[in-house]
Amino acid sequence: MTTLALGATGSMLAALRVRQWIKNLLVVAPLLPAAELVGPDALAGAGVAFAMFCLLSSGIYLLNDVLDVEADRAHPVKRHRPVAAGTVTAGSALVLAGALLLGGLGLATVRGTDLVVVAVAYLAIQVAYCLGVKRVPVLELGAVASGFLLRALAGGVGAGIPLSPWFLLTAGFGSLFVAAGKRYGEARRGEADGTYVRDVVRAYSPSYLRFVWTTAAAIVVGTYSLWAFQVDSESHSTWTMLSTVPFVLALLRYAMNVDAGRAEEPEEIVLHDRMLLTLGLIWAASLVVAELL
Repeated sequence: MTTLALGATGSMLAALRVRQWIKNLLVVAPLLPAAELVGPDALAGAGVAFAMFCLLSSGIYLLNDVLDVEADRAHPVKRHRPVAAGTVTAGSALVLAGALLLGGLGLATVRGTDLVVVAVAYLAIQVAYCLGVKRVPVLELGAVASGFLLRALAGGVGAGIPLSPWFLLTAGFGSLFVAAGKRYGEARRGEADGTYVRDVVRAYSPSYLRFVWTTAAAIVVGTYSLWAFQVDSESHSTWTMLSTVPFVLALLRYAMNVDAGRAEEPEEIVLHDRMLLTLGLIWAASLVVAELL
């Protein structure tokens, strides 16, 4: 009996996709260029935003798994997901999804109306994605990208830190870059081993996806550089300007993974690419130093 209970608990935890919570660390991004403004309250606000997105994203994952159960069973990897595999029932997944979504919204109220607005926007877009937007080319790319952007936005809102328009543009097009990389990776996997690829992914040609993520990457470099040079002219600190070096190198490193078709699961790249991790740490450190010196 105990073994069965442990197995059920393990399946439910797997359905929550805890490993993908690493994407929720994007809430920390707005704190890095504002280190001098970061105090206990700001850290607490970012923590609330992180926990909120853990609840909301896992609730959406469960909802999507229930709605996509038949398609997932035809997928070489997704067929192992608990709902598709039958180790978690659709009913229990929906009950838990409802509880997580309500919990996430309730947690957002701790930091005020603005964070609630971000949470509601995320839910509206993701529910629409689950119900049909995921089958519409281009719109589904925007929906996936919005999830990354709203995480970064939630960090600033939750922490009470003003967000630069250049930061929002960088985060927005960076999100599109990651989303296009995900689709490119899925398309490349289908080409390589002949496994199931969704119709919406087949609607994109490899050259189109390459155009999207190349364009997005170019805009990211441009907007980040404009932000860095603006801050440099205002603060007379060269560290912000110098942060463009590790930032661009990290972007180029991630682009190598995209080009190789390995970016279908961005969290796997972040967890296992040591060079990317090192460049990310150097970039983060340069921003913190720029604010503190």
